[in-house]
Amino acid sequence: MPSAKRVRWAQLKVGIMAAVALLLLAILVFLLTGERRFFAERVKIYTYLDDSYAITPGSPVRLNGILIGEIRSVTLSGEADPNRVVRVEMEVDRETLRGIPTDSIATVAALNVLGAKYINIKRGRAQATVEPGGEIASLDTRGFEEVVASGYEVMTAVRGLVKRASDIIEDVEAGKGSIGKLLTDESLYNNLNGTVAEARKITEALNRGEGTIGKLLYDEGVYNDVRATVARVDRLIEEIEGGQGTAGKFLKDPAVYDELRSTIGEARKLIAGLNEGRGTAGKLLKDEELHRQIARVVERLDQTLEKVNTGEGTLGQLLVNPQLYESLNGTTREMHELMKDFRANPKKFLRIKLALF
Repeated sequence: MPSAKRVRWAQLKVGIMAAVALLLLAILVFLLTGERRFFAERVKIYTYLDDSYAITPGSPVRLNGILIGEIRSVTLSGEADPNRVVRVEMEVDRETLRGIPTDSIATVAALNVLGAKYINIKRGRAQATVEPGGEIASLDTRGFEEVVASGYEVMTAVRGLVKRASDIIEDVEAGKGSIGKLLTDESLYNNLNGTVAEARKITEALNRGEGTIGKLLYDEGVYNDVRATVARVDRLIEEIEGGQGTAGKFLKDPAVYDELRSTIGEARKLIAGLNEGRGTAGKLLKDEELHRQIARVVERLDQTLEKVNTGEGTLGQLLVNPQLYESLNGTTREMHELMKDFRANPKKFLRIKLALF
């Protein structure tokens, strides 16, 4: 049976081996999964911003998106320059400085809309590189903030449009409005279905050649008539283009063109004469005295009509005096009776007396 001393020594060796194994396992896991190289030398570089933009120590530092270090501290610089209010201390691998030219620009970026912020260095083109403890210029992000603010306004407007579209869709689903009734009204669907059925019947009838349109589509006689008409129209156009007939001569005969041009010239001369006041029509248009005479005649005619309307004169009495109208009507009636009696018995009025001396 082993002694207690040997048992304790065996337990101690097992404990030491377990601790060493755990340490090696931790180092291995760190080397396999960690982004920082364990034995790499780290140096500090700086940049200045107008705002911290919620950057915290431990946030990543990337060179064109590739991780090269982390942020050690974010403090106030104490400087009066509005673009150098916040001092950011970054710790990066020394060997990465060879890939950071002095004209590189540090910007604040985010993994996503709601993600944590980090520093992203845009690599420049200068030959010289940043030294340990050096400074990297930062990008002025005030314009970016204005864009974000305007983007917020756009997002607000878009949200309003989306809400309005959602309300319209809800109304449509509820059967409100013309579109809603079109989608949900059963009677409208039945009417539309009936209309489609009637249109199908009409199409079938047309396909069978029934009706006027069907015959127009399928009747050979109608087709031949239309073709003959088109041929006659084509011949007529050819005759016109050849100068045949009245229309052809009108289009092709230079004499007709000259006569038409001469007629237009005479018409222009006539219109010019009228504008100058020549001839009866010209004087009628331009002579002020003739215009005044016509105006006086119209005025006198208007006065005469006014007198007739007020009952002056014989014609006026005839229009407004009932007694004169009745007398005239009675005289006309008596003349009618006399003529009627004359036609019935003319011998009563015509007597021939012969006397011999």
